[in-house]
Amino acid sequence: MTLFNDTTANLSRRRLLKGLGACAALPLLGGLFPKSALASAISTALEQFTTLVPAQKGILTGAHWGAFEAIVEDGRMVRVQPVADDPAPNELIDMAPYQVHAKNRIKSPMVRKSWLEHGPGASPELRGADEWVKVSWDKAIELVAGEIKRVQSDFGPQAIHAGSYGWKSVGLFHNSRTLLHRLMNLSGGFTGYAGDYSTGAAQVIMSHVMGSIEVYEQQTAWPNVVEHAELVVLWGVNAQVTLKNSWNMPDHEGQAGFKALKEKGTRVISIDPVYNETAKLLDAEWLAPNAYTDVAMMLGVAHSLYSAKKHDQAFLDRYSSGFDKFLDYLLGKTDGQAKSAEWAAGICGVEAKQITQLAMDMASKRTMIMAGWGMQRQHHGEQPNWMLVTLAAMLGQIGLPGGGYGFSYHYSSGGSPTAKGGILSGISAGEAPKNSPAPIPVARIADCLANPGKTIDFNGRKVTYPDIKLVYVAGGNPFHHHQDTNNLLQAWRKPQTVIVHEPYWTATAKHADIVLPVTTSYERNDLEMGGDYSQRYVFPMHQCVPPQHEARNDFDIFRAVAAKLGLEEAYTEGKDEILWLKQMYDAMAAQARGAKVALPPFTMFWESNNYVRFPVPEANKQWIRHADFRENPLLNPLGTPSGKIEIFSNTIDKMGYADCAGHPKWFEPKEWKQGVEATQYPLSLNTSHPTQRLHSQLDNTPLREKFAVADREAIMIHPDDAKARGIADGDLVRAFNSRGQILVGALLSKDVRPGVVRICEGAWFDPAEPGKAGALCKNGNVNCLTFDEGSSSLAQGNCGHMAQLQIEKFKGAAPTNTAHAVPTNA
Repeated sequence: MTLFNDTTANLSRRRLLKGLGACAALPLLGGLFPKSALASAISTALEQFTTLVPAQKGILTGAHWGAFEAIVEDGRMVRVQPVADDPAPNELIDMAPYQVHAKNRIKSPMVRKSWLEHGPGASPELRGADEWVKVSWDKAIELVAGEIKRVQSDFGPQAIHAGSYGWKSVGLFHNSRTLLHRLMNLSGGFTGYAGDYSTGAAQVIMSHVMGSIEVYEQQTAWPNVVEHAELVVLWGVNAQVTLKNSWNMPDHEGQAGFKALKEKGTRVISIDPVYNETAKLLDAEWLAPNAYTDVAMMLGVAHSLYSAKKHDQAFLDRYSSGFDKFLDYLLGKTDGQAKSAEWAAGICGVEAKQITQLAMDMASKRTMIMAGWGMQRQHHGEQPNWMLVTLAAMLGQIGLPGGGYGFSYHYSSGGSPTAKGGILSGISAGEAPKNSPAPIPVARIADCLANPGKTIDFNGRKVTYPDIKLVYVAGGNPFHHHQDTNNLLQAWRKPQTVIVHEPYWTATAKHADIVLPVTTSYERNDLEMGGDYSQRYVFPMHQCVPPQHEARNDFDIFRAVAAKLGLEEAYTEGKDEILWLKQMYDAMAAQARGAKVALPPFTMFWESNNYVRFPVPEANKQWIRHADFRENPLLNPLGTPSGKIEIFSNTIDKMGYADCAGHPKWFEPKEWKQGVEATQYPLSLNTSHPTQRLHSQLDNTPLREKFAVADREAIMIHPDDAKARGIADGDLVRAFNSRGQILVGALLSKDVRPGVVRICEGAWFDPAEPGKAGALCKNGNVNCLTFDEGSSSLAQGNCGHMAQLQIEKFKGAAPTNTAHAVPTNA
């Protein structure tokens, strides 16, 4: 499929008839899509609805890793195939049958024995190690509703944390997080969260610097970048891995964009301690700084630009605020240390001449800086994004074709041109009751659980932690995504009750008191957008197989709980699953009509097994981020106090934080190569995204055979570091520091800088001694090693991308990996 080619949108009559006819003939669709309805859809859709695209063989559905058609035989999903439009089909879709029929599905409602026998708060130290008792759905609903009512009555809404943070399954109606919040708002309120783990530091600092969060916003369109960019700098980006998945269903056009760069021969420089998959694909030049030193390197580039008078002072004068104050710091007038290339080289380990040459290259070419998110998931994580924008402003190319910067080219195909049509909206969480508790920064949940009453700084205000008595998780996995797992393990004992919705026996489910088995997205009906930034597709998600075992969907569970609380009518508004989907579709179709794009009635669309592909206007293929601001900053100001790029922020400066100044600055991180911890733990940790998972999702599938080493998560080690420790390729390795220890399999490679090791995040936590803090994790959960502190007083983002550690060859018999095992009595 060619890049952004819309010719396929104009389906011929013959092709559409053939596709729909094939669907009508398939036995597997016979029960779901009546032939009469299909015939009606065919005869009507042929002439009127050119945006419809038919399925080829199976039932349309999808996941975070792509839209696909499910092939079902005898009530079992047996295989899948990607939709015809997908330019870069993701092999992860092949795991859908294993998701449905996984061996570690939770088969029935379960309650922890001590909690069931002795009530809330009983033996919390046994979470993760206690026995389980099977109960009926009626009993489970009664227990859940009773806990909500008890805690609301005895302690108030601040005592309920309904965070449910995480990559819930796709589907806008069965959005477990929204469904949970809807129930909690109706029942009296709850303590929620602010921010996210992915971009916690970046979205706060960018709001001050650029007036928007930047990280989840459309980028300069890929065709424009491919045409105009002469140099692309990938700063901490491994897009070939992260673009496999998206928050909605991916259109995978980001991969097509990078492929087009390669085909054109555009020069690419990758700045990363690892020569990653994307750098290899693009034949990129590699600069490998010491881990966590990006800001120092950027300062060295900035100093080189200024010293050589290669910066764009006219741009800075017109479009930015506070450069003069930053310049005093850059030149060393405020602290006696010029941030020269030589100074930067002593910190980042990249030669001064390379830093200077990078500056000259960026200034002499139309340069697009594509930045990743890993470097802001660090101590002082606000600084890399702030400094990168400052560097881009000094280059003066923001708002020009193919130039500037972008923080989302590696995520959900940012830069995929935006289509013209309608946008689906899901079910609403409703209105929060008056005087609802203030949210806490999401990455501070363990600190909150462990320290009720503690007050922290957060973005210019004070936040006091409530005393959480009930934690309710649906569509999330805290024992994967939160840092310092052993600290979380102990904090998790503070609440009186933990309720979890899960399809599988994850570590979070194993550490709950009440576990409710929920359906996968393939066992229910839903709708989802395709293309997070392009908004190009509307995909039906047809139920492929019946709910497995005793699983129920989240909506039905919450509806039953709401009924117990006397809130069913308010919760459902009198609508079932299909009526909600019809309402969502009709609202989207009305928007499409306003854009002069015709869509069929919902029933026809739903029964036809087609999806919608909206057209992409030619103008959108040349859209440039911040072009309007550049054209006229007075008429199109940024959302900052000055209306300009705030290289110096008076707002932040007045907060008076010692760990976040009024301008971007190099702060020595809590742990790094030249820090105190490095004397005992000399290796710097790089926690990358996995190639064969989405975070922790799919860790329990046969994909493990492709990435596991010695039946554990892999650790990439430079041969020199391995040799010094007597470690050979494939060896079982113990990685450890003062916070924890994990077993990993050695993967020796010169693609990682000496002194740095890479362990992908997402391995399921599997303690050798369940319930014991500090026990060896047998599966290699990297968060046993990371530290749980806020990025700074400003954003309180997580620091999941950094830690110092040591490794050694594991001695003795290898323990059995039980990460994906079902508890013995469950």
